[in-house]
Amino acid sequence: MKNKDMTVSEHIEELRRRLIFVAVFFCLAFIVSFFLAEPVIVFLQHSAEARNFSLNAFRITDPLKIYFQISFVLSCVLTSPVILYHIWAFVAPGLYEKERKITLSYIPVSIFLFILGIAFSYFVLFPFFIRFMTNLGERLEIHQVIGINEYFTFLFQITLPFGILFQLPVVILFLTRLSIITPAFLGKIRKYAYFALLVIAAVITPPDVLSQLMVTLPLCLLYEFSIWISKLAYRKMLAVEEARKKEEEKMAETLSDGPEG
Repeated sequence: MKNKDMTVSEHIEELRRRLIFVAVFFCLAFIVSFFLAEPVIVFLQHSAEARNFSLNAFRITDPLKIYFQISFVLSCVLTSPVILYHIWAFVAPGLYEKERKITLSYIPVSIFLFILGIAFSYFVLFPFFIRFMTNLGERLEIHQVIGINEYFTFLFQITLPFGILFQLPVVILFLTRLSIITPAFLGKIRKYAYFALLVIAAVITPPDVLSQLMVTLPLCLLYEFSIWISKLAYRKMLAVEEARKKEEEKMAETLSDGPEG
């Protein structure tokens, strides 16, 4: 059963409490990230890709900027499970008990997909782009002097979007559960979705066809996987709705037969 309806003022008050809690947790995570940032920066600087370059600071403030960027990213990652939980807790009163349990399971799946997206982009795409840019520079006889700020900015541009894009199956599943979209709709807009993914790939990759295809292909496969997930969820929803309808009809027949008995 769903919980009782809340007034608008109660919704606003609950939202305010949850936002304050998330903000406080983010501040604590940011403090913790300050201690984690240095070993993370050192680790990234000693990766196979970074060792090919002599990373330089062209501004006095570049090291501090990188330190704050890494701390901010780490604090966002640490806070993301809390954000997801409070989003779920805010909408949970409007869901049935079974729906609350199912949607709660989305949180670990979402975190796993985020890590998977980051890992895929860092271990597969990022080395490919670095090799491509290095080989291009050598062919053009360009001596590359890399700024540490530019290196980490490029790293973030490649990895973080994939962590977000890999949330697509969870988002599709959630919207399907809410009856906002259907598998038929997703199939109908497939060509537009592919075009949008191609545009996203063009934005976050170097301007060559091979790089864009390397990014677009897994995103398209992810979209097809999302459609498959949506179909499973939609069929289950229809089955549950059909069973509920039959149960209501059976109860109505029982009630109508009661006075005659």
